[in-house]
Amino acid sequence: MLTLVIGDKNLSSWSLRPWLVLKHFGFEFREVKLTLDTPEFKPQISRYSGANRVPVLVDGTLNIWDSLAIVEYLNEKVEGRAWPADSATRARARSVSAEMHSGFMALRENWPMHAVGRNPNVPLPPAGIADVARIESIWAECRADYVARGPWLFGTFSIADAMYAPVVLRLNHYGAMVSGTTEAYCRQWLEDRHLQSWLNDASAEVTQ
Repeated sequence: MLTLVIGDKNLSSWSLRPWLVLKHFGFEFREVKLTLDTPEFKPQISRYSGANRVPVLVDGTLNIWDSLAIVEYLNEKVEGRAWPADSATRARARSVSAEMHSGFMALRENWPMHAVGRNPNVPLPPAGIADVARIESIWAECRADYVARGPWLFGTFSIADAMYAPVVLRLNHYGAMVSGTTEAYCRQWLEDRHLQSWLNDASAEVTQ
């Protein structure tokens, strides 16, 4: 059975991404959750990866680290179904996913992910506001072009959706003022049963 090594569900945006792919594509897996920002974290995570970061996917004797590498590995296991089927749409989905993976630093730094709770009193600097505007533009373009295929960014659920799920939680936590299209996409995520399961666990963490 696969094992996914993750951090706190309230805080670890990178852990959330492959977890959602695993859930949406019906993988059986077990979780190993490590508590971030503790003295125990580094010796614990070093058992799984020299990068000393979560997440890590363990498949037998193979350890795969970094969210994007993990979801690409999972995509191979489902024979490519985790990306859109046609090459042009697949390339576009990979492009927006790679942009998420490497960009939006002002948003990340000023609005770190908190899966639960609300804190609408944290202002974004201009660079963070520009990040949100760019993300909203991506979502609006994808939904306009693929709405007939279904409710996710490219119609059916894909890795691209998992890559942007933590942004949904950021916008929700910090009470961002967003467009109707963004609000609808956020609602799609917040009503997702797998994300709801993650949020329930995150709530339990913060009340312990």
